[in-house]
Amino acid sequence: MGLWAFMTGALILLLILVVFCFLLYCGYIYYMHIKYDHIPGPPRDSFFFGHSPTISKLTRNNMIMYDTFLEWVEKYGPVVRVNLSSSTIVFVISTEAVKEFLMSPKYTKDNFYECVETLFGVRYMGKGLLTDRDYDHWHKQRRIMDPAFSRNYLIGLMGTFNEIAEDLMDILGDKADGKCQVGMHDMLGRVTLDVIAKVAFGMELNSLHDDQTPFTRAITTVMRGMVEARNPLVQYIPGKRAFIRDVKESLTFLRETGRECILQRRKAIQDGEDIPMDILTQILKGAETEEDCSLENLIDNFVTFFIAGQETTANQLSFAVLELARHPEILTRVQAEVDEVLGSKRDIEYADLGKLQYLSQVLKETLRLYPIAAGTSRALEKEMVIEGVRVPPGTSLMFNAYIMGRMEKYYPDPLVFNPDRFHPDAPKPSYAYLPFSLGPRSCIGQVFAQMEAKVVMAKLLQRFEFELVEGQSFRIMDTGSLRPMDGVICRLRPRAEHKSRK
Repeated sequence: MGLWAFMTGALILLLILVVFCFLLYCGYIYYMHIKYDHIPGPPRDSFFFGHSPTISKLTRNNMIMYDTFLEWVEKYGPVVRVNLSSSTIVFVISTEAVKEFLMSPKYTKDNFYECVETLFGVRYMGKGLLTDRDYDHWHKQRRIMDPAFSRNYLIGLMGTFNEIAEDLMDILGDKADGKCQVGMHDMLGRVTLDVIAKVAFGMELNSLHDDQTPFTRAITTVMRGMVEARNPLVQYIPGKRAFIRDVKESLTFLRETGRECILQRRKAIQDGEDIPMDILTQILKGAETEEDCSLENLIDNFVTFFIAGQETTANQLSFAVLELARHPEILTRVQAEVDEVLGSKRDIEYADLGKLQYLSQVLKETLRLYPIAAGTSRALEKEMVIEGVRVPPGTSLMFNAYIMGRMEKYYPDPLVFNPDRFHPDAPKPSYAYLPFSLGPRSCIGQVFAQMEAKVVMAKLLQRFEFELVEGQSFRIMDTGSLRPMDGVICRLRPRAEHKSRK
């Protein structure tokens, strides 16, 4: 009898505790609503989950949530509240705010980047250059990395850019019969993977010739994992457990690859071997200046550069091919420029890149419509009035290149692909174009990426005519970065053959 009374009492106490915690949670949610409800925004889907059901539905249906956020901005104004389950983020779509928050070092990245530090409990990019929220520590890392992205070093990479891009052209040449269907996103992903592996880490992956290489799949899986992790409850969904296990294994594979590369390079340095002044060498130099820099910290930057250096350029090139194939008049014009600058030259020189002005415009316009990294965020530590709206302290401010690039306010006919927007003499809105972010924390690799993109794209335009296979949707897929959903399936023909048919 005493045991039964004890168990009953314990059960009642547990029930009271659960009810108390539930009421406490309800109170917290209510407090967050009161704190942010003066900020314009759409009605919440529910008291507890805010707008999360809408976002989850968009994700499940492979829709771009930024299109919905764009609709909200156009309806509610430049400062828009988005309620998540127990937190609130504020989208700020304003050039003045971009200038204030991104151009100054006093505003740090916010805890949004925690989802990139670790993923499903496994270390991902850790405290690398992208995710480090301590500005002083980040700045030290950035200075250490700068030599690997200096103009002189990048010019020295032109040989490797040419060599690997030429390898791609040879492979495409074997498929260029006007009938064979080529997945351009897949091929461009392989060429950018081979480039970043070789020039940054001295690795010969040869993924262009090896369709079984595990790296491409590992990167894709991890990027998809970032999208799934937006749902805080995803780990408890039974149907997702196998996928989450796959993400964890992919992360482990990438980090173990980084560990092996770093240890091999360390040994080469100790043995007095000649080593390149590449990103890997600079990562190791960073270890010399920081007493508390562990091997895991070094691997953080390996993974950061390995994924960012491959994914972003491959997606930009794929979208560029997609748009050029849809706009034959632009394709003809950019090919004419390539013919004039390069002729039949096989090896593109650094000086040639500056002469390919219209190609630069094509690549910039591609990133306006399809910014691979859609946005960035900053932490607001003190209350501030932004665009006439009082924003409380402790708020995550989201700045979105995708939304700004598709607003009539900044770009007339924003959905029209028009490279002339970026002609040197064309008027351009200040602080509305930020595919690589802006200010001190802008992407360190943007010049590297655009040099590589120009070399690959110029060779492709020089050698081939391409047309899209019928039935593609032109939809965008959000996998942590934006990529073409249908893979940009094309038929190719050698340009000489094409001209002879006319």
